[in-house]
Amino acid sequence: MIEGSADIALATKLSYGMVGGGQGAFIGDVHRKAIALDGLAEIKAGCFSRSVENTLATGAALGIAPERLYKTYDEMAEAESKRQDKIDFVVIVTPNASHYPAAKAFLSKGIAVVCDKPLTFEASEAEELAALAKKNNLLFAVTYTYTGYPAVKQAKALIESGEIGAIRFVNAEYPQEWLMDEAEKQGNKQAAWRTDPAVSGKSNCVGDIGSHVENIVSYVTGLKIRSLSARLDIFVPGRKLDDNATIMVEYEGGAKGLYWASQIAAGYDNALRFRVFGEKGTIEWRQEAPNYLQLYKPGTPCVTLSRGRDSFAPHAQSYSRIPSGHPEGYFEALANIYKTYISALAKQKAGGALTAGDLDFPDANAGADGVKFIGKCVESSQKGSAWVDF
Repeated sequence: MIEGSADIALATKLSYGMVGGGQGAFIGDVHRKAIALDGLAEIKAGCFSRSVENTLATGAALGIAPERLYKTYDEMAEAESKRQDKIDFVVIVTPNASHYPAAKAFLSKGIAVVCDKPLTFEASEAEELAALAKKNNLLFAVTYTYTGYPAVKQAKALIESGEIGAIRFVNAEYPQEWLMDEAEKQGNKQAAWRTDPAVSGKSNCVGDIGSHVENIVSYVTGLKIRSLSARLDIFVPGRKLDDNATIMVEYEGGAKGLYWASQIAAGYDNALRFRVFGEKGTIEWRQEAPNYLQLYKPGTPCVTLSRGRDSFAPHAQSYSRIPSGHPEGYFEALANIYKTYISALAKQKAGGALTAGDLDFPDANAGADGVKFIGKCVESSQKGSAWVDF
């Protein structure tokens, strides 16, 4: 039996604030619980809602001092930047439309940022945020949660070691069923804003879950997209944004890929999966069975690698928390991203030099790549699925 990762202890807990995530919201509380899992940071400030009453109620429930509850994120960034005990980073968990202005407000005031994806509406905006973070020497994370799973990190390690040889083809998919009917007209707040171009952006399905496909394939394989051909579908009558997408990909170096993202796939909950086909074998991982990784090689039985039981590469193993047979899931994966980010931020504040391992979280450049991917898919689809350069 393989033991879990060693606990990380910081000399002093970092402090953070949150934009979005008020009462009635979904993902904000998930982020707070994930951060709390390792006890490395405490929430000290917030602008949780456009409703001041909601912000005050949420802050009171979280034990935040009233003077650190703000009406707007601009007010919060300004006030926190002037405090001697200012927050060390902010977490932005609003709907997509406010990601860019909120992130820019805090980066401009010298406060590090963690932002939900997609990072912005336009690639130019994402690139601007990445440049601003670099200019101000601020760590910036984008919460592509699925790269936090130990088995995903093991897949990356195996591919980098040459276990399956040169990559020939990648097949990745992310089907869901939750928008197969008019959920946005039935009181579902998540569905309402995600299908609204003014709030969600130029794409729903690719922006929401197709971007996860792009990110996890990029992370695991290291492949760079050269060009793509996309068909974005709208199957539910009256819907303004895509609810299904098929994307062919050509990578630099000659490998090919096929991505599918769908929110109208009956029978599928959250079925993110990738298969990477190399000259010597195949690696497969499924998000709904995240503790296991399949390795296929010609002429030999399939090998199932189990997080917690089998020996992973040291870096991947360091993210395993509990013994085999005890499933680790979404909360732990998100907590792994925060553990890495917060530890890197603490090390940076202490004057330490950051290593590649310290920076193993999705950064602003990964966020910009995701926004560019979304834009290129929309462009290709509008041109009749024409191939477009990435």
